[in-house]
Amino acid sequence: MSDPTVTDPDKYTVVFENDRVRVLEYRDEPGQRTSPHEHPDSVMITVSGFDRRLIGGTGESREVTLQAGEVRWLDAQTHSGENIGETPTHVVFVELKDPVTATGSGATLGPA
Repeated sequence: MSDPTVTDPDKYTVVFENDRVRVLEYRDEPGQRTSPHEHPDSVMITVSGFDRRLIGGTGESREVTLQAGEVRWLDAQTHSGENIGETPTHVVFVELKDPVTATGSGATLGPA
């Protein structure tokens, strides 16, 4: 797996991780690009609005415009990207790991 924290350590930071999820913070400036990398199934939260070109693993591309405060599902994928807008990008990714079934015993109530 091409881990984004390895391919682009200047842009991706791990802010939390346990056996169920990994939370990444992503930041870039206009004109900056990422190297090809992979994400598992994830939830993306946009902290800032931005315009971006995404290039898939097989070369297809798509331009997206997102507003601050959006929450989106991302299927597992390989891509690279480029900030094609005039503002910095700031995003939080919650990457899902293997699912675990809740049993109700031994679980901590509320935030741990």
